[in-house]
Amino acid sequence: MDLRIVPLEKKYNKLKFTCGYELLDNYIKRLAKQDVNRDLSACFVLVDDNDIVKGYYTLSANSIKREEFLDDLVKKLPPSYAELPTILLGRLAIDKSIQGMGYGEMILLDALNRSLVISESLGSIAVVVDPIDDFAKKIYSQYGFILLPTSGKMFLPMKTIKEM
Repeated sequence: MDLRIVPLEKKYNKLKFTCGYELLDNYIKRLAKQDVNRDLSACFVLVDDNDIVKGYYTLSANSIKREEFLDDLVKKLPPSYAELPTILLGRLAIDKSIQGMGYGEMILLDALNRSLVISESLGSIAVVVDPIDDFAKKIYSQYGFILLPTSGKMFLPMKTIKEM
């Protein structure tokens, strides 16, 4: 099976997608294209040879209040930045048919690489995620994401992504 990651287009079949989380299934089937059309997010899909969606992730501009970050990260930044620019990895999901085969890592690394490229032309201090549950938190922490204790969100500094 040949899979590739491409920007979401109408031609890709999303109706068969199921990852085990109704919220994530419904998003790709019903809302993702609308969000893209409204410039609220960019959506990238993992598709097979038959253009069936097997996974996806979304990216959007974001900011996090300075006080939510750990002191080590912000101590060298000017205090005038009350909100720090980040990239939100809003959703990431893999179809049940290919879970456990390494494709989740593949699209996560694609999202991080794409975020790094974006950060070179648009300032961003980190990639932020809002894990759907404790299992997702565990996965993200394996890739170095750090918990923001006040919000439950997690972040990965761009400096860390550059080193990966």
